[in-house]
Amino acid sequence: MTSLYTPREDSFLLKKYIKNHVNQDDSVLDLGTGTGILAKEAQKYTKNILAADIDPKAIRHCKTQELSAVQSDLFSNITGKFNLIIFNPPYLPKDKHEPSNSALQTTGGKQGYELIEKFLTQAKHHLKPKGKILLLFSSLTNKTKIDNLLKQHHYTRTLLETKPLFFEKLYLYLIKPI
Repeated sequence: MTSLYTPREDSFLLKKYIKNHVNQDDSVLDLGTGTGILAKEAQKYTKNILAADIDPKAIRHCKTQELSAVQSDLFSNITGKFNLIIFNPPYLPKDKHEPSNSALQTTGGKQGYELIEKFLTQAKHHLKPKGKILLLFSSLTNKTKIDNLLKQHHYTRTLLETKPLFFEKLYLYLIKPI
């Protein structure tokens, strides 16, 4: 049985930038919401928030937090367009020693970037004109690959912050379609 992803450095890094990118009338999608910590932060600035996660346990939890929430594998159950999409995805490369019950929360694919690549191919269809994305990932994900994927899918990026951790660095990007 899976437990919810406990907010850590990655969630807290993203959280501090939400206020700079949400206006009162904006619509926000927190994709991969987990405990809903980022959706709750966005709710301080706008009431039009949708929290989404593949894990039904996360959705049940978010609903107890009075968040509008939907179970969705990336955009599979998402309709509509948003001014801001917040995405703190599982971004680590597959580790054969990691228990399968926690891999859903941490593993972004064999190399770590596959889920982000899938996200980038779909995200534009869910952004309003001038919409933007806050994306967090790790140096273990392969920053050069992420930069190339952004270019390939016609996005611009601004590095908002880099946070060194024990064996990795976290990168927070502001992304916009070209």
